[in-house]
Amino acid sequence: MNKRFLYGFSGGKTLYISTRGNIEKQTSAEVIALGMVPTGGLFVPENIPEVNWQDYKDLDYANLAYNIMKLYLQDLPAENIASAVKVYSDGRFNGYNPVPLVDVGSYGFLELWHGPTAAFKDMALQVLPHLLTSSIRTLGLDSEVLILTATSGDTGKAALEGFKDVSGTRIVVFYPAGGVSHVQERQMTTTDGRNTHVVAVNGNFDQCQTAVKKVFASDELRKKFNESNKILSSANSINWGRLLPQIVYYFWAYLQTVAQGKINAGEKINIVVPTGNFGNILAAYYAKRMGLPIANLICASNKNNVLTDFFHCGIYNSNRPFYLTYSPSMDILISSNFERFIFEMTGRDGEKVSSLFTRLATEGIFEVDSITLEKCRQNMIAGWAQESSVLESINIVYKEHGYVLDPHTAVGWKVYMDYREKNDDDTYTVITSTASPFKFAETVLLALKGGDNKNYDPWLALNELSDMTGWEIPTGLKKLQSMPVRHNNKCDPEKIASYVLAFA
Repeated sequence: MNKRFLYGFSGGKTLYISTRGNIEKQTSAEVIALGMVPTGGLFVPENIPEVNWQDYKDLDYANLAYNIMKLYLQDLPAENIASAVKVYSDGRFNGYNPVPLVDVGSYGFLELWHGPTAAFKDMALQVLPHLLTSSIRTLGLDSEVLILTATSGDTGKAALEGFKDVSGTRIVVFYPAGGVSHVQERQMTTTDGRNTHVVAVNGNFDQCQTAVKKVFASDELRKKFNESNKILSSANSINWGRLLPQIVYYFWAYLQTVAQGKINAGEKINIVVPTGNFGNILAAYYAKRMGLPIANLICASNKNNVLTDFFHCGIYNSNRPFYLTYSPSMDILISSNFERFIFEMTGRDGEKVSSLFTRLATEGIFEVDSITLEKCRQNMIAGWAQESSVLESINIVYKEHGYVLDPHTAVGWKVYMDYREKNDDDTYTVITSTASPFKFAETVLLALKGGDNKNYDPWLALNELSDMTGWEIPTGLKKLQSMPVRHNNKCDPEKIASYVLAFA
C-alpha cells in the first residue's frame, strides 16, 4: 500500500450531541477533554459521515487512521492528527501490518493484539493521549488532566502504558481485585511512570465503573477540580477519543479481505466481536454506518449474557448473578456503550434514552418498545458461549488449524459457529481476536491439556504454552514476573470518590 494522505474533506465541522439531550453541541476537542457528559450521557457525532471505502485501498494503516479520524476531529489541527497516528508505524506495533487478518478458510481472525500490552485496547489507547493533549491545547487550557479509568483487565494496562509520563496528565486505574488474570494484574501493578496510579477495588467491574461514572457526574467534585485548575477525563470507551480509533481497524479488515481474494470488491462480510462494554462492536456498527460493506454484526457474550438476553426479549436486566469466567475482560453486566447503540436505535431520542438509562442506574433494568427492539435485531445478532464451550473451542481450533485462541476470542468463535450452523450462512466472516493467548496462558493450557488450571503457575504457563505451540511470548509479557510491584493500593467501591478527591 502506498503511503499518502487524502486531504480535502469539505463541509462544516463535526459537532457532538449527548445521548440524553442534556448538553449543548460540543466540538471534538471539548468532547475528548470531557470524556463523558458531566450530567450523564455519552457524546455521539451529530452526523455520521459516509465514505467510499475504495478511496482508502492504497493507504497504509497510519494514513487510513488519519483519513477516517480527520472526518470526526475537524477542529483539531491536521498536523496533530497526523502526528498521533504515527504510533502505528513507529515500531510499537509489530511489523508493517499492525492488525493482520489470519485466514482459516471461510473465516479469518483479525489480530488486534500486536501492541505494547498484547490486547486490542492498544489500538486506541496509544493514540488517545495525543488526541487529549491536542484537545487541551486547542481549547487554550493549561489545566492538568486527571484520567480516571475502570477496567475489567485490558483497558487498565493499555491506558497506563499510553499515558505514563505524558506531560500535564495523571492517570488512576481502578480494577476489580480477583477479577482479572494474574498477567493482567501484574501488567498494571508493575507499571512505572511518575503520573500513574493503580487501585485494586474490593468488588466487581460494574461497581468500579459505576463509581467512576458517579465521580464524573458529581457537581461537587467537578467544582473542586475546577478550583484547582484540573480537568477530569476518561480513557474508557465512554470517551469518543477512545472509541474513534477502533472504527479504523474494521476498514482495514475489509481491505485485507479484498486484498487476500476472499471476496470481490463490494461484497459484504460478517463481523463477530466478543463483547463486554460494547465499545468494540459499536465501532464496527459506526463503520457500517459510514458505508463499509458489512452484512451482519454478531455480538458474542460469555456467561454474563445480559446483552444476548436483551436482543432476545427487549429487556436489559442487570439484576442477575455476576460470574467470574475464563474470559474476565467480558465479565460485565452494565455495558456503557450500549447507551450509544440504543440512542441510534430509538431514532436519536434523547428523552427516551435518558428515561431508560436513568431506570437502569436506579433499578438495574429497562425495557424497550417493540419497534426499538425490532430495529436492534435488524442491526445486530447476539449469542453467548458456555464456559465449557470456551475451552472446547480453544482445543478444536488448535487441533484443526494450529491457531491459538485466547478465551475471549474463543467466545466469539463459538458464537459464530452456532450462528453459522443455525443460519447456513457462508458469508466470509471476520472474528476479532482481542488478546494474545499468553495473557491467559493458564486457561489456554487447561483447554489444550486438561487438568485443573489452578495447577498451572501463571509464569511457567507462558513458557509451557510457547514450547507447546511454537508461538513467541509477546515482548511485554516476558519479564513480568521479575518486575517489581509498584502499586498496591486497595479500596472499597464506595471509597473511590474519596480516593479521587485527594488529587484535587
